[in-house]
Amino acid sequence: MSTPTASQASPATAEGFRRVLDDRAVQPVFQPLVDLESRHVLGYEALARGPIGSPLESPAALFGAAYRAGRVAELDWACRAAAFAEAARCGLGPPFTLFVNSEPISLSVPCPEDLRPAIETAKGRLRVVVEVTERAVAGDPARLLATVAQARQAGWGIALDDVGAAPASLAVLPFVRPDLIKLDLRLLQGRTTAEAAHIINTVRAQAERTDAAVIAEGIETIKHAREAVAAGATIGQGFLFGHPAPLPSPMPSPGGAIPLLRNPATAERPTPWEVVATAREPRRATKELLLEMSMHLEHQGLDAAEPNVLLACFQEGSRFTPATRSRFEFLATRAAFTGALGHGMPVTPVAGVRGADLAPDDPLRGEWDLVVIGPHFAAALVAKDCGDGGPDAQRRFDYLITHDRDLVIRAAEPLLRHLVQER
Repeated sequence: MSTPTASQASPATAEGFRRVLDDRAVQPVFQPLVDLESRHVLGYEALARGPIGSPLESPAALFGAAYRAGRVAELDWACRAAAFAEAARCGLGPPFTLFVNSEPISLSVPCPEDLRPAIETAKGRLRVVVEVTERAVAGDPARLLATVAQARQAGWGIALDDVGAAPASLAVLPFVRPDLIKLDLRLLQGRTTAEAAHIINTVRAQAERTDAAVIAEGIETIKHAREAVAAGATIGQGFLFGHPAPLPSPMPSPGGAIPLLRNPATAERPTPWEVVATAREPRRATKELLLEMSMHLEHQGLDAAEPNVLLACFQEGSRFTPATRSRFEFLATRAAFTGALGHGMPVTPVAGVRGADLAPDDPLRGEWDLVVIGPHFAAALVAKDCGDGGPDAQRRFDYLITHDRDLVIRAAEPLLRHLVQER
């Protein structure tokens, strides 16, 4: 979604936006999603519109005004509430799925009280999938992950939109673990064959590993529908199947429920060491040796074509030395997201790196962890401090290294949780 610049705004538009939002004058329209084999309707995506014929009718103008006014989260909640209310009124219940868009900032902001009834109604009557855009990764990947966590707490599914729009953000697919992955065919058609193949292969690998469904957007012709199936999509959306419009009356016969992944919540909060040590036999080494192994893994993860997520726990912020800061500042220029944790670690320890301060009693203070993961590469070094005194380089650790992708992802989650919460 493009956002108008401040120079495009006028006092009349600003005042008009204030009235639209204060009056909750946002109108939803809906576009069908269909099974590409049977052509049965499986659900609808809700799309927001301002007052018809006004300068704020288009979503780009509407959200552009919201960004200028500093009211993006409120508008996003208003759009979602309007979609929920209309869907409930029209009887869009299960097995149909309602897709709603989300600006990453909104789910971390409380819902306005006047909109809460519509939101609460949705939890009991509608089958909801929240779409988060992959473009959000470039701006604030931690906020994206927080948005995903909030949506899952509400019992909603997750769709990752615009996949491939920002190549670096393909690295977050393992952490978002979306139920559905949305490919824009127009995006693929605008890339070179090699670039399109890279996006398709990455998406298909993620879908195969997790059973996520692939949705193709922008389908306007029968040829597009065939291309979507060739790209691995089973669900389609686009003008071939319907333009954005009010929900039909009566509703069509449902074609079955879109499958959603199981993401059970757990009260357990294992550390990276605890995750990997349950599946591997540890060895013992000095810090001097582990440092060399750690730097080797850091550089294995450097790939301009496939930027990775790099997460590191240093126990103490004081161990994020000038030499380490310089190294991580460089690594951050090549990674999709870089995080560093330690007691006393600032929120931004160095340009491009997100930090998290560990509490004095946090069990992570007893670990030295490094996780590197991307669309295809995965590695984790997790080490438990043996509590030695003496020279720092000779301190001993029990350690494990794994390239098992599932273990690496699970080891990364407690580190990401700290980085998401540190806001």
